[in-house]
Amino acid sequence: MASLARRPVPQTQAPKRTRSRVQTEARAAKRAEPAPIVKWAGGKSKLAGELLARAPAEYARYFEPFVGGGALFFRLAPKAAVLGDNNPDLIQMYRAVARDVEGVLRRLRLHRQRHDEAYFYKVRQAWNAGEHKAASERAAAFIYLNKTCYNGLWRVNSRGHFNVPVGRYVDPAIYEPTALRAASRVLRSAELKTRAFAESVSPAGPGDLVYFDPPYHPLTETANFTSYTSASFGERDQRELAEVARDLHDRGCYVMISNSDAPLIRRLYKGFRIEQVMCARAINSVGKKRGQVSELIITNHR
Repeated sequence: MASLARRPVPQTQAPKRTRSRVQTEARAAKRAEPAPIVKWAGGKSKLAGELLARAPAEYARYFEPFVGGGALFFRLAPKAAVLGDNNPDLIQMYRAVARDVEGVLRRLRLHRQRHDEAYFYKVRQAWNAGEHKAASERAAAFIYLNKTCYNGLWRVNSRGHFNVPVGRYVDPAIYEPTALRAASRVLRSAELKTRAFAESVSPAGPGDLVYFDPPYHPLTETANFTSYTSASFGERDQRELAEVARDLHDRGCYVMISNSDAPLIRRLYKGFRIEQVMCARAINSVGKKRGQVSELIITNHR
């Protein structure tokens, strides 16, 4: 009997592994450089290069008690940080992004889909009425209003109500998954508190870097703008800040301060290294007052 030839058994190929969209975006976030989440009056994005050039090459922890938009923090991406601000909504937003970035992104995607002038005012009204309860929901509303309001300016009235009108943007950057995930990555290593600046830096010790970016001292009596919250920051506060800076110097901390080029500020930090820099300022209600202005970077180290 003729032997039957065996038929070759077909070889099945293992299916190629494909990354999900979430996995791909997560990998992209790990490669992305962290950047500020919100636009903030007095933000240091344009001054970040000057600040980085004056920061110590090595330090222990990073402290920033007036974090605002956090331009320097995001550029440094420190392994351990203590961040503070007297705007509780800002700090709560950072906490939500650190703890539940995907929840914030889901809500931002909805804001992007629904955005128009009428929707902006609906969200603003709900914000002022305290209708956003969940942390991720409130954080997304905060980011949405900041990204779509006039000139990216966060301003509140004496009752603490956000009162900036809608901006005229063609395509506002409301939903940016890669950027927000990159910001979340570095925020997870930070302690986030709503505290007075002196209390925020009280744990700082030898080798720590402390950066102060307070509301700038006005060059004229009519130039003052401290309406990021319903509080204010006057000359007494500037003097207290200078005393805290000297105490930190005595403790062995690296200290860096940015402020206006005002005679009072130069007097308060006599003995520190005071350098004048020119910086473009884009946030001002009067267009003619936007442009290059003289500012000071003050340090206790070289």
